[in-house]
Amino acid sequence: MRKIKIGFLLAVTLVVTVFNCDKTKKEYVEETENEEEITKAFDGTLKVLALNMWHEGTAVNGGFEAISEVILQTEADIVMLCETNNYNETIFSNRIKDKMKTLGVDYYTFHSAKSSTILSKYPIVSMPSIGTSSLTKCIIKLDETTQLAVYGAHLDYTHYACYLPRGYDGITWKQLPEPILDVDQILEQNKASKRDEAISVFVSDAAKEQEKGNLVFLAGDFNEPSHLDWTEATKDMFDHNGTVVPWHNSVTLQQKGYLDAYRHKYPNPVTHPGFTWAAYNTHVELSKLTWTPEADDRDRIDFIYYNEDARVTLEDVIVVGPSGCIVRGQGAEDTSLLDKFLLPQGKWPTDHKGVLATFKIK
Repeated sequence: MRKIKIGFLLAVTLVVTVFNCDKTKKEYVEETENEEEITKAFDGTLKVLALNMWHEGTAVNGGFEAISEVILQTEADIVMLCETNNYNETIFSNRIKDKMKTLGVDYYTFHSAKSSTILSKYPIVSMPSIGTSSLTKCIIKLDETTQLAVYGAHLDYTHYACYLPRGYDGITWKQLPEPILDVDQILEQNKASKRDEAISVFVSDAAKEQEKGNLVFLAGDFNEPSHLDWTEATKDMFDHNGTVVPWHNSVTLQQKGYLDAYRHKYPNPVTHPGFTWAAYNTHVELSKLTWTPEADDRDRIDFIYYNEDARVTLEDVIVVGPSGCIVRGQGAEDTSLLDKFLLPQGKWPTDHKGVLATFKIK
């Protein structure tokens, strides 16, 4: 999620406008081949990490080092990182690759002007362009018979419509006179984002990869909840205020045969909500973590999806990060929930929590 304090909106809009104008020439990675000899033999187990790193960790003192420590702790084979900004003409993918090497772990990566970075312990053999700025794509070779089409997602943060039933505007983030509980109105604001366009591009592109026999993984910050979480069972929880919402993109992905790793492992959103927003990060001022100080805006907006395929078995999935969330403007622990956590060993670098899934691949 990326939100901007309203007082700075005009200035940031000008900066983004200038950046986007410049980016039109370099936004998409040109398709290139990058055949490299496999140095790590694939043993059948694949660990995938999705993490929004909050502007490359710059919002937390020592955040960049903390990101590298989280990657090291998870032992992830493939890492999808959101909010890559390439500050001060640096290339984040190179920085994090070099940092991980100093910690004794080698990753392949590539530079993209988009806001997601992909790291892989297995060779990245091509980086095909894809027609949306919200997705970064690469092809990863696990062994001589298995390739993955991997998509890192950082979807549009605007029109955050899950705020409406909680009494906040999903565009301005200001408090509303009263919550908006009409599902059609909620979905109308949700549809006004660019998230559904990005997922449409993904679905079309990934279908071609499946035709080639490649396994497909999609992971990152979707800035939108799942219909599997906003159900009849949870309608009176987490300030859903009685609403049952069929969020567009999770519905689309389910209809196209993609499995939501966390909800596939833990189908009950009451006992295992799997919240990834917002993390109670004790290394950051509380005011920087709360956007709805009078609401409970806990949600699961960071996902790992994979296509249903007989070659792939989900073994485990876990939330990565602090167990606490932000509830009504305060840090809170909810001991009634049964989610499992991989707690950080040191400083936590972001306002999100991550997701770590372990797969067996034949």
